[in-house]
Amino acid sequence: MALYRLLNNNDHRVECLLTTVNDQFERVSMHGLRTSLLQRQVESIEIEHQIVRLEGNVSNEVYESLMSQKLNDLKQKGFTCAGFGDIFLEELKVYRETQLRRVGIQCVFPLWKSDTSALIRDFISSGFKTIVICVNAAHLDSSFLGRLVDEDFLKDLPDGVDPCGENGEFHTFCFDAPFYKNPILFEKGETVYREYDHNGVKSGFYFLDLLPADK
Repeated sequence: MALYRLLNNNDHRVECLLTTVNDQFERVSMHGLRTSLLQRQVESIEIEHQIVRLEGNVSNEVYESLMSQKLNDLKQKGFTCAGFGDIFLEELKVYRETQLRRVGIQCVFPLWKSDTSALIRDFISSGFKTIVICVNAAHLDSSFLGRLVDEDFLKDLPDGVDPCGENGEFHTFCFDAPFYKNPILFEKGETVYREYDHNGVKSGFYFLDLLPADK
């Protein structure tokens, strides 16, 4: 949705997409999406795409160093702004602005302070189609995996869960959008549960593996 708004905003030209990928598993960081599906996605969007490769569970210092290298490279090529889909997480917004200010790149937040209930309905009515591929077990059970984000999905969300998953309650794969050349075909694979330890605090997540499909 953030990309959609930027593409329809004459103040900016979107000329590169940037994704962090876990190099060990060949999956998109946090979401667990296979890079083969990511590749199909960007091919359908038809915008240049670059990847920052992360080796396993890297430290924040290594992550910031790799990102700074990539951003400096993009700045040398003439890029001046970076767009993000953040909606209301102030701490994350400030973090992004602080990090990018160091390399002289401005942050753009096209969804900032949007009402998430209105935003997700605008998302659905605009023709976006997305499937849930990761849920935080502290907020949702595994039955939400593999569901399309539609009105029924929104009605079933427990109280306190943001309809856009802005607090990290769930992550999705957008397989069709108004600006896609073609929808992304996929098949549902296995479901896995993983626990992560961050500074002594354990968090559990359910992941749905999606497989590329041709028909």
